This record gives sequence, C-alpha cells and structure tokens, in this order.
Amino acid sequence: MSVPPVRASRLPPVASLLRPTRRDLSRVVRLAVPVALVQVGMMAMGVVDTIMVGRVSPEDLAAVALGNLYFFTTAVFGMGLLMALDPLVAQAVGAGDETAAAKAVQRGLILSLVLACITSLALVPATPVFQFLQQPLGVIPIAAGYAHWSIPGTLGFFLFVIFRQTLQAMGRVAPLLWTVLAANGLNAFLNWILIWGNLGAPRLGAVGSAMGSSLARWFMAIALLGVAWPLLRPYLRPLRPGLLNPAPLLRMVVIGAPIGLQSMLEFGAFALTGIFMGWLGTAPMAAHQVALNLAAFTFMVPLGIAAAGAVRVGQEIGRGEPDAARGAAGASLLLGFAFMSVTALVLLLFPGPLGRIYTEDAAVLAMVTLLIPIAGVFQVFDGLQAVAAGILRGAGDTRVPVLINLAGFWLVGLPLSLLLGFTFGHGPVGIWWGLAAGLAVVAVLLLSRVVVRMGRDLQRLTVDR
Repeated sequence: MSVPPVRASRLPPVASLLRPTRRDLSRVVRLAVPVALVQVGMMAMGVVDTIMVGRVSPEDLAAVALGNLYFFTTAVFGMGLLMALDPLVAQAVGAGDETAAAKAVQRGLILSLVLACITSLALVPATPVFQFLQQPLGVIPIAAGYAHWSIPGTLGFFLFVIFRQTLQAMGRVAPLLWTVLAANGLNAFLNWILIWGNLGAPRLGAVGSAMGSSLARWFMAIALLGVAWPLLRPYLRPLRPGLLNPAPLLRMVVIGAPIGLQSMLEFGAFALTGIFMGWLGTAPMAAHQVALNLAAFTFMVPLGIAAAGAVRVGQEIGRGEPDAARGAAGASLLLGFAFMSVTALVLLLFPGPLGRIYTEDAAVLAMVTLLIPIAGVFQVFDGLQAVAAGILRGAGDTRVPVLINLAGFWLVGLPLSLLLGFTFGHGPVGIWWGLAAGLAVVAVLLLSRVVVRMGRDLQRLTVDR
C-alpha cells in the first residue's frame, strides 16, 4: 500500500503545538462542536435516568449509581479496545486508503461480538459482587436487577460504538446527532412508562430504567446503521480478505488493549469511589451519583473535543502533515482548557441550585452541595487529561498513557481518597479531594507526554504488513 510521504516540519515541534493557528482552531471546532453535542446527547440520557429515578426513592437512585458503575466497569475495557479504530481509520482516511479503513471496521465488528459475550457474562454475578463489596442491603437487589436488565443491550451498545467511532474518524457526525436526539426522546418515553408505571405498566423504578436503556441502545445501533448506511457501506461491504488473519487482528488488539486498560483504570477509580461512598451509607452514595452525574455531563464537551483532536491529529498524520497534526493538538488543548474553566466557575458558584435539579431529599442535597464545588475544582484537570489522551490516541501512542493513569489514579488518587475519607474522617468530601488530586497528577503527566510525543516523528499506523 502507498503511504503519503511525511513532509519536513517548517516550525520547531513545540512551536506548532503551543501556537495553533486560526485555521487549526477552526478545523477542530468544526468537528468538535457536533461531536461534543453527540456526547452531551448521550450523557443527557443518563441525566434523565438519574432525575426520573431520583423522584422514586434514594434507594433507587443509589441502585442506578451502583448498577451503572458495574455495567460500565465491565464494558469500559471493550469500549477502549474498539477505540483502536480512532488512529487506524482516521489515519487511513487521511491517507486515502479505503481498504485499510474497511478492514479495521470489519475487524472491529468481530471484536464487538466477543466483547458483548464477555461483558454479559460478567454482569451475571451482580448480587454476590455487591455483597462482597459490602454495599447497603436495601440497594443490592435493586442494583442487581439493574445490572441484569442491562445484559440484553450489550451487543447493541458495542455495535453503536463501532459505528460511532467510524463516523467520527471520517469526520461525518451529522447522522450521529440525529440518532442520539431520537434516542433521547425514546429513552425519556420508556422511562415514563417503565420507571413510573404509566400506560398500564408496573412501577419498576431503577429496573425500569435499565430496561429502557437496553432498548435505547439497540435503537441507536440500528437507527445509526440505517441513517448512515451510504457513509458506512464502503467499510462494511464487501467483506475484505484476511479479516480473520490472526496477525493483523492481534496487532489491532495490541493497539486497542492499552486504550481499554487506560479507560478501565480511570473508570475503575471513579467506580471505587462510588463503592467507598456506599460504605458510608445510602445518602452519601446518592449524593455521589448526583454530583458525579453533573460533572460527567460537563465532561462530555472536552470528551467531544478529545475525539475531534484524535481524528484531526490522526488524519493529518495519515496525510503526512506533522505541523498540521501538532497544530490540531494545540488547538484541542486550548479549547478544552477554555470550556472547562467556564464550567468550573459555574459549579463553584451555584452548587445548591444545581443539586436541586436532581433531588429534594434534604440529606442528599446537603451532601451534594459540598461535593459539587470539588467537582468544579477538578474540572480543568479532568478536561485537559481527556483531551491529551485523545491527542495521544490519534497519534497511536497508547501504551505510556496506561502507566500514567495507573500512577495518577491508583497510586495517588485512590490512596488519598481512603486516607482523607476514612483515616482522617473527612467522609465524602475527603474521598472527592483524593480523586481531584489523582486527576491533577494524570493531567500534568499526560500533557508532558503530548509535548514529548509531538516533538518526535509522526508516522502512520498500519496492522496489515
């Protein structure tokens, strides 16, 4: 296959990174805005679930927090592994190599079938897992029901991830916007029926939320395939030769597995803080869910910027344009920093009104107003680490970030959470300050890695040799 020649850099690498041009910013914004809207739309489904379940009982709200953590803890490795499509497809698109892009997508579909089976099996023992983790007795059966009713939607979930990453890598995200918008309407309607027991359905609370989410995940996969078929067809048909060849399939896994581990380390750290909250009781766990849900909602924008950065960096590397790749990286970091600085200010100034959107329970609300300002403090670090990780992913640098996440979250953040929350008796507030410290370490180290990586030769990734 032909690989575009890499053009000589016209500027020192760090200069291209630190001084993105107006064109760099414009190109990232044009992709980041719709991708961020997609991310916000997907997160909105979780926000609606939380708000609607929060009106049922604190136990149901805590069960959604626990069940959701369990589902995504089991699924997040697979999500990350499939993000190998980011550098492979984006760089192939930049190089004009449709065959390489199609092979990557079709191998991703094979992997999604395997990942759906593994994730489903991991969700089965929910009850003994929650008992082992010493979660509140009144929450365990509801959370286990939530986890079990998430199983039917696992394959739809992974298929949607494949189609989403492919369209993002192509820079064609309009079908994603329409699909996610429709899925939000369907999810809210299903929640109205299943959570609250309307139209003759039983009042199922948190379990009804899981049922609605599974149906919505299948809807998103099927609807996106239908809406985007003209764009996806060249990558899905015909089947390319050598799909089951173990060597390139293994090389794809080698690229994606570190992304999966990185995602698992990050999500696992947040999941464990939820477990720590469960040790303190139902009210702290429910408050944690509300504050985390709010922080995660604002986080969807830098996550969209990170995805756009990964695509732009990958496409420019595929085209053999190192300066343009560095400019895209710098523009992505600048946009992420600016947005999260604004959201940090909002969270710091308005914790009470924001908390009341989710709950009227006095005990939960009192705790939420203490946690939301801490979320405001770590907003900038969280946004920068996400964007930096996306840039490195687009460049195909997937191994070092795993070690950075391990150090920041598991060697700094979680030990500090335990120390501040339990040893020094600061409870939920101490747990969250430990998490904030871990995020700060990860952000600083990932930014340092971006500077180092962007200063080197930027070469295209291939798995078929």
